[in-house]
Amino acid sequence: MSRFFFIFMTFVISTVAYGQKPKDVKLSEPDKTGGKPIMQALADRHSDREFDSKELSVQDISDLLWAANGINRPDGRRTAPSALNKQDVDIYVLTKDGAYLYDASTHTLKGVAVGDHRGLISGRPSNTPSATPPVGLVLVSDLSKFGANVADRAFQMGALDAGIVSQNINLFCAGKGFSTVPRMSMDNDGLKKTLNLKESQIPMLNNPVGYPKK
Repeated sequence: MSRFFFIFMTFVISTVAYGQKPKDVKLSEPDKTGGKPIMQALADRHSDREFDSKELSVQDISDLLWAANGINRPDGRRTAPSALNKQDVDIYVLTKDGAYLYDASTHTLKGVAVGDHRGLISGRPSNTPSATPPVGLVLVSDLSKFGANVADRAFQMGALDAGIVSQNINLFCAGKGFSTVPRMSMDNDGLKKTLNLKESQIPMLNNPVGYPKK
């Protein structure tokens, strides 16, 4: 009986924990004055697949997300253009503590799932040195935002929009001295389950981000 009770309680506790969400994180105002000139950032842009273990600060993440797809005009438009201005791309942020959704309207990380889910975008075993980045950005396009009139082109437009956001990330990292690489390899089914995505929400790309490996 005691063994059964232990197994039952373990199941209950793990089920409850799985359903928990981390607390929302209000990000600081992005610093829009730093970084290299755009031509220098383009000259320095390259892909890195290994990362230092140093954590990104809240300010680092604030600047990164605003550059990726933040609001840069009073009418709510973004740093990244989107097809038909549908703003279909959401950025999910994976850290060692949990998964979050970037809410550009409030510049806030909305808690989605507790736990370390960075392995869902890692293309290497978790015990590989420097394989796990401090932050993983998952770019998800909601194809339903394009409507029925362009349904035959929705995936193409969503992929294009995600690529533009990824390029913003790449240039930001080059300009600020971070490491990143755009990747399509990821556990799509695991991400859909962990992030509680709708059928129309498609993970398109991911960008692991961290400091250069020393």
